[in-house]
Amino acid sequence: MANQYPHTPDGRYFVAKNRLWRCTDPRLSEGEKRLHIKALMKARRAVRSAQQQEDEHALRQARQAVQAAKEALGERGPVWWEDGAPDEGGLAPHNSSYAQWWASRS
Repeated sequence: MANQYPHTPDGRYFVAKNRLWRCTDPRLSEGEKRLHIKALMKARRAVRSAQQQEDEHALRQARQAVQAAKEALGERGPVWWEDGAPDEGGLAPHNSSYAQWWASRS
C-alpha cells in the first residue's frame, strides 16, 4: 500500500489524489487502533444508512461519530506530533513543506 499511497519521510502523511492526508497516530497500540477503526467503520455505515433514509438528525449524529473516531485515530483534530509543525493535511504535496521530497520522487 505504501507504493500506492506514498508516505512522507516523517510518516505524518500519505498522498492520495494529489493531497496530503494525515496518518494514524503511530503511538496508538494495535488494540486502540483496532477499537477506533471499528468505531469509524460503524459510524460510516451509519452515515450511509442515514443518507439512504434521508434522516438529517441521524446523519448529523453519524458524522459526529466519524469525526470522533478520526480524532481518536489522530487523523483529525489536534496533531499528534509534538515539534510544533503545522497540519498540512489537504494540501497538494508540491504546495507544502514536502515539495522537495515530492519532486524528488519523479
